[in-house]
Formats: sequence, structure tokens, C-alpha cells
Amino acid sequence: MWLILTALAAVAATIVWYVKSPGDKYKLGILSLMLWGATIMWVVDHIMAFASEGGEFFELGTDATMLGVAVIVLALVVWTLTLVITDPKGVLKKIFNK
Repeated sequence: MWLILTALAAVAATIVWYVKSPGDKYKLGILSLMLWGATIMWVVDHIMAFASEGGEFFELGTDATMLGVAVIVLALVVWTLTLVITDPKGVLKKIFNK
């Protein structure tokens, strides 16, 4: 399930990035790349595990769902930190220059 959730989040982030692409003020490309990197990593992991061990390709349990949600939240936290550090709207600059 973590593969499915991360892939859906990557697709959503890519669509939003593409729509907002000319300015990319909010660094949506970074979020998209993080999520696509995780998705590609897990696709390779699933293929290798399925080829060597067999079994089911997708895990659909509660633990797998929680792992997918945790990865998406972590990507959002890193993206938010990137926004705070780069301060694209200059909000922090205005606060600290008073």
C-alpha cells in the first residue's frame, strides 16, 4: 500500500507542479522529485522481492498504509522546511527585519 499511496502523491504533486510550473515559487518540483524517488525505489524493491521470494506484489494491510502515510508526511515536512529556508514570499525577512 505504501507504493500505491506514494505513487498517487507523486502524481498529484507532479500535476500541481506542472500547472504552477512557470514560476515554481513554492518549490513543488522538489516535492515531486522526492515522491517520485521514493516511488521508483519501492517499485524496484517490490520487483526484486517478488522475483526472489514470490508472494503478493502489493501489501494492503494497516501497517503498509501507515508507512505510506508516514512517508508522505515526511516528504511534506522536508518540503515545508525547504520553503521556510528559502522563504519565497519574503515573510520571514519582513518579520526579522523589523
